[in-house]
Amino acid sequence: MKTGVLFIHGFTGGTYEVQPLITFVKKHTDWSVEVPTLPGHGVTLNLSNVSAESWMMEAELAMRRLQKKVDRVIIVGFSMGGLIALYLTLRYPVSRLVLLSAAAKYISPRFLLEDVREMLRESITKKYTPNTFRHLYDYKLTHTPLRAMFEFLRIVKMVEPYYSQIKIPVCLVQGEKDEIVPFSSAEHLYKNLGSENKFFIKSSVGKHHICYSDDCHDWFPKVLDFMRSDTY
Repeated sequence: MKTGVLFIHGFTGGTYEVQPLITFVKKHTDWSVEVPTLPGHGVTLNLSNVSAESWMMEAELAMRRLQKKVDRVIIVGFSMGGLIALYLTLRYPVSRLVLLSAAAKYISPRFLLEDVREMLRESITKKYTPNTFRHLYDYKLTHTPLRAMFEFLRIVKMVEPYYSQIKIPVCLVQGEKDEIVPFSSAEHLYKNLGSENKFFIKSSVGKHHICYSDDCHDWFPKVLDFMRSDTY
């Protein structure tokens, strides 16, 4: 049985946000991987003319591409990408769901720039990503249109009524030092998701960009075990 993983990045971010976990999965498996860049995101960040529908459609197109190549699909969603992952799980057959710092409650943009800058410093040391994104973050927040924030909040509201309909196995990973998405967001999801098979990984040192946490070497293997297992 061929397995594929769809990785979905977060609001105002890009694929680099989940790259360390992508690298880990590729190193330890022969699985197919799809990693779309949502409209307006990535290196050429421009959120002036985007919508919640355009983000969800891009993720759906990636889902369909992956379905054509594999028999079993796993979705990994980071931050807003976690909400889009929930949306896709309601519409498509998904084997397992991994939610990283899922933004089920709110984003606190006041701390975003500082957290991303630290993530970039760490990425240079760990050699996860090249230093090609630094220029984005000097103006990232002030150049994020209010309309784009409302589009993000629309996704939050669209998905929330259907948490109880998510029945597949779910793994949540949340940093206790996340100042962008509160720890209570993951607790809220864990309580309200309809799955009877739920696994909650708590990172005592993790901030919002959880894939760059100092303890990722501890929880990456746990997430991969969850993704591999049919009975976890």
